[in-house]
Amino acid sequence: MTDPGDDESAPLTVAVAEDGALFREGLVLLLEATGHTVVGAVDDGDKLVTLLGHTPVDVAVLDIRMPPEPDGGLVTARRLRELHPKTGLLLLSHYAEAHYLMEVLKIGTEAIGYRLKDRISSADALRDSVYRVARGEIVIEPLVAGQLVGRAAGQPDELGSLTGREAEVLRLMAEGRSNSGIARELFLSPKAVEKNVAAIFSKLNLPTDATSHHRRVLAVLTYLRARRER
Repeated sequence: MTDPGDDESAPLTVAVAEDGALFREGLVLLLEATGHTVVGAVDDGDKLVTLLGHTPVDVAVLDIRMPPEPDGGLVTARRLRELHPKTGLLLLSHYAEAHYLMEVLKIGTEAIGYRLKDRISSADALRDSVYRVARGEIVIEPLVAGQLVGRAAGQPDELGSLTGREAEVLRLMAEGRSNSGIARELFLSPKAVEKNVAAIFSKLNLPTDATSHHRRVLAVLTYLRARRER
């Protein structure tokens, strides 16, 4: 397995699980075109678990709706996270389903992603998502995240108290960036990012008894709601 760090030219080892033959072969071609090594491409979750049992990889790319059941990709992702906690997981779907995103977040908030297939059909988009997952970040499809937010007519803008820097940090949080990813993007120290995130939680009056991940999700939802109301 490879430690990509900040080097997006470093090749990664990847496994693919997709029951659609044409899309599966397309993923393999795109991944290989960006310099990665695809150790195997299978058509169901059980085969992927078996593959990773003897061939470790940096990232597993898997379809949400595949055998062994309609949403077998989620079941497989849960199994892989338990068996191989350091392996990145990138789940793909044809459908913009908010409940899938929530299920993905239950699996973990590090080294995991949920993208729509038609948004990742270019080499650049796939490369970016795979590297971010390999670095330990969470990658959220913006269109899907937006579905979690209902319109709240007449609700005041809760973001007005944020400083410009805090607003930048929250925007990157909404894109699924981890604290380390935000630090790289804004050229800040990790401690500076943590300070900004804590300030965001406080200014948005998020519950102090919630987990850090839960408060992070609530902050992102506040951001998305405010954007939709403008």
